[in-house]
Amino acid sequence: MIYIIFGLLLFGLELVYFRIADHFNIIDHPNERSSHTVVTLRGGGVIFPLALILYSLNSNFEYPYFISALMLISIISFVDDIRNISNKVRLIVQLIAVGIMFYHFQLWDQYIWILICSYIVVIGAINAYNFMDGINGITGLYSLSIICPFLYLNQSLKFIDNNFLLITTLSIMVFLFFNFRIKARCFAGDVGSVSMAFIVLFILISLVITTQEFLYLLFLIVYGMDSGLTMIMRLLKKENIFEPHRKHAYQLLSNELEFPQLTVSGLYAGLQLLINSFTIYFISLNAPNIAKLIFSLFVVVFLLGLYLSTRSYSQHKIVRWWQL
Repeated sequence: MIYIIFGLLLFGLELVYFRIADHFNIIDHPNERSSHTVVTLRGGGVIFPLALILYSLNSNFEYPYFISALMLISIISFVDDIRNISNKVRLIVQLIAVGIMFYHFQLWDQYIWILICSYIVVIGAINAYNFMDGINGITGLYSLSIICPFLYLNQSLKFIDNNFLLITTLSIMVFLFFNFRIKARCFAGDVGSVSMAFIVLFILISLVITTQEFLYLLFLIVYGMDSGLTMIMRLLKKENIFEPHRKHAYQLLSNELEFPQLTVSGLYAGLQLLINSFTIYFISLNAPNIAKLIFSLFVVVFLLGLYLSTRSYSQHKIVRWWQL
């Protein structure tokens, strides 16, 4: 019953936000990076941090440092949705928020090289999540493809409060109700993509620390490969990686090869869910480290092949597979 109440409350909060966004003209105008052509409300992903505020109030302020860091990074991202903020300011706030989250995990007691590597991975993942939020449904579906395996693992590993996962899932489903459409009612905005990345990373770090199993990092490999390889490709072409573009694989699929956006979102989520399922199964085998390394390399090479194939198909303007 409590989850039904939470779901209805989140649904109502989303509708209230639509009124506010419409009144204050918080909208997303199509630009050179966009895969949409219609002006749409921005910031619908504000429901993600709002959901965890409600969770915190209902759980006697569980995870106070994380919730504080989430609010900090969500506020700066929401402000960025309303008015552009310099990359330097956003990065500084992200560094502070991540530092607070690291304090929760006591990572400040680790060797400096571990701390630096952790910062690079987490900040990179947050911004990759934001870059990948470019078509209808992709942020919500992809996040579900990660949260659902977390829910499954938590039944036995108990690495995080299950209510945290369930309320996060509810917020995603509410958002998808308005976003997973041919003509989306709203977009996640920076507040949605950045906050969801922060939430997913908090859960993932909790899992890795509890199990001491780094193979779980593959739970983010699809986004990681697309973002990382796209950045490398742009650097090789001497392009400004900070300028808006439409060269991610998901953008090529939806724009150049003209796959329906919802289909592309489903493909990304389905592929990540498949990898996550194999990862969970492989870990359950208690295989030696060399086998885990081979498995990881296989996943990377497989995704590399898909990425390069997508770029090749889009560049040569070949006929779509369903027309063959």
